[in-house]
Amino acid sequence: MEMKKRALVSVSDKAGVVEFCKGLCENGFEIISTGGTAKALKDAGLNVIGISEITGFPECLDGRVKTLHPNVHAGLLAMRSNPEHMAQLEKLNINTIDVVCVNLYPFKATLQKGADFAECVENIDIGGPTMIRAAAKNYQDVAVIVDPKDYDRVLAELKQGGVTLETKKYLQYKVFAHTAVYDSLISNYLASQLGIRFPDEVTFAYEKAQDMRYGENPQQQAVFYREQFTRIGSLSSAKQLWGKELSYNNINDANGALELLKEFGTTPAVVACKHANPCGVGTGTSVHEAYMRAYESDPVSVFGGILAINGTVDQATANEINKIFIEIVMAPSYTNEALAILEQKKNIRLLQIDEISTKRAASAYDMKKVYGGLLVQQYDESLIRDEDMNLFKTKASSQTETTPGGKQRTVYGLGVVTDRAPTAEEVEALLFNWKVVKHTKSNAIVIGKQGRTTGIGMGQTNRIWAAQQAIAHAGGQAKGSVMASDAFFPFPDCVEECVKAGITAIIQPGGSVQDKASVDACNAAGIAMVFVGDRHFKH
Repeated sequence: MEMKKRALVSVSDKAGVVEFCKGLCENGFEIISTGGTAKALKDAGLNVIGISEITGFPECLDGRVKTLHPNVHAGLLAMRSNPEHMAQLEKLNINTIDVVCVNLYPFKATLQKGADFAECVENIDIGGPTMIRAAAKNYQDVAVIVDPKDYDRVLAELKQGGVTLETKKYLQYKVFAHTAVYDSLISNYLASQLGIRFPDEVTFAYEKAQDMRYGENPQQQAVFYREQFTRIGSLSSAKQLWGKELSYNNINDANGALELLKEFGTTPAVVACKHANPCGVGTGTSVHEAYMRAYESDPVSVFGGILAINGTVDQATANEINKIFIEIVMAPSYTNEALAILEQKKNIRLLQIDEISTKRAASAYDMKKVYGGLLVQQYDESLIRDEDMNLFKTKASSQTETTPGGKQRTVYGLGVVTDRAPTAEEVEALLFNWKVVKHTKSNAIVIGKQGRTTGIGMGQTNRIWAAQQAIAHAGGQAKGSVMASDAFFPFPDCVEECVKAGITAIIQPGGSVQDKASVDACNAAGIAMVFVGDRHFKH
């Protein structure tokens, strides 16, 4: 039998498919199609062979079975260079299929619209993945297209005599990348339905959002991928209003600022970040007041930094921002006057992030790539809640125990561990600092007062250096400030620095074998100290 040039076309995304099939026909192909695709092509005036004419079997089970047939898959999988394969096709009266154009049932779109379980399952494609995987396996003989962006490339090569082997290999790769993502969406959805948090085997689906000029340093190539489902209030959902594209470091630093900003809910807040660490944080009754407090926290480090703002940027705030060089401003909205002012700076990037204060989804993962593996954990969602506020009023229990080495030590419970409890004003400042220290690289110390940080020490290899750094940054503002530590004090030296600086209250997890020495040093100086249990290491 004489083999005819045939293409099998069955797509859920019909953008450009009519034009593509017209091009195939012009190059001598017969078109085989199914269901809605066949109708669309016929309506456009194209001759179409129905899939049932190929299989000799009607589409059945509400379309669940239509292409799952030897007459289809033998035509896809027969190796043209293998005489036995071709002889078998001749004997069975099966024609080869040389081009496959298929994209899959819209499982992702079905999830995004909030469909129920039954509808989601019904949108799991079976025949489509089977066909494109079969065609991709036989890549040397079959060109398989899953992305409409590849239509023009295939048609151009067909006009030149045939699809090149290089292009066929590229299309093969795209098939298996496509089905891997498709299957990961399905498996992760099913895991979520079963409440499986950490599966034995896991895949994550991402799509390219941006090629970058370089990574952390110019000699490193980089790209930004976003999750298949854009998270509300995330950088992947941002609309850029002004400025050149974001760099690798911009995105990393901006994410750090955004994560901290979310801790303040709807209270007007401004976070200034540098290298993913906060350098100044302020809250107030207005965005302008919050910005001024954040700026005054560290007017040196904020230069060239990133601002995350949870309210509308107005004219007064924009005027202040424009007095210095800022890399990025992120906010849910800007007044027209503010935009006109900020756009005077050509090197600033302005991002609009709707619902910027929205907390991350409970199902989100915190992931860190290491060479040869992937660290995956839940995000650190711990923070002092309303029901925990009695910690600042309740005297912590204490008891003496014997260490394995035979020494006696005092072990404290949670709550106020010093003779003096913090005042209401100190409690407010302690809670503020506790939010900031949670998002500061360890070892971390944050001091602050009156709705703003006054000094931040971060990323040190020992805690006393972090404390000294924070106090040095604060200068004279340290007096009357309070301190937060992301982990316990191993020695009383941090308290001794607090005494010299005039710091009045401390919040920390507690749990050191040397806790009593720190408590005694606080009592001697009249400093209030509260143990709250959870630590906030950030690496």
